[in-house]
Amino acid sequence: MEPRGLIFFDIDGTLTRGVNSGIFVAERLGIGDEMRAAEEAYARGEMDNAAVCRVDAAGYAGLRVQDVEAWLDGMPLIDGIAPALAICRDAGLEPYLASCTWSYIGAYLARRFGFSGWCGPELEVVDGVFTGEVARDADEFAKPAFARDRARALGVDVAACMAVGDSRSDMPLFGVVGASLAINASAEACAAATAAWEGDDLADAVRHLLREAGPLGRGADVVGK
Repeated sequence: MEPRGLIFFDIDGTLTRGVNSGIFVAERLGIGDEMRAAEEAYARGEMDNAAVCRVDAAGYAGLRVQDVEAWLDGMPLIDGIAPALAICRDAGLEPYLASCTWSYIGAYLARRFGFSGWCGPELEVVDGVFTGEVARDADEFAKPAFARDRARALGVDVAACMAVGDSRSDMPLFGVVGASLAINASAEACAAATAAWEGDDLADAVRHLLREAGPLGRGADVVGK
């Protein structure tokens, strides 16, 4: 069955719990303090995502991709990711990741849980080893661009799509989809979204979004399970 819409999930602060993926990996790279300072500057609007990426990328130099990916098995995540994706697909919504997080992390989560695709900045890799350089930048405006591209490719109106996120980097995407959920979110993200939710289970969050979305949420039999 062709999807009637798409639903885009942020990663950091949305799927991760207690720590974002950048800090989680940075602690293991030995640059935790530097990354926390950069993330705080980004949250205040004092650094853009490209600058944060450069700080982060340098810490990867010389490490093998497969070794870093193995760390992600221990990354704290919100409960209910797999059931949430099943609920989305039952409602005719194909789930994607739309994030400013490194694309290798999006690829890992897609493999693990079954997201249909992802976007994000890329680290340069040569012969399976990170060089410490950024191969491609991606900021918050890459998220709506990705959503429009995926919707166009699948013949879906972007206004029939949804998004789930937690921070100011999700707000441009919230502005182009038909319904959005700010989950465990900042005040500004809550104000920009069509619905807000707090809790520790993504399946419950998706049910709430589908209820709040009205016609876009289609199917009380789905959201009431």
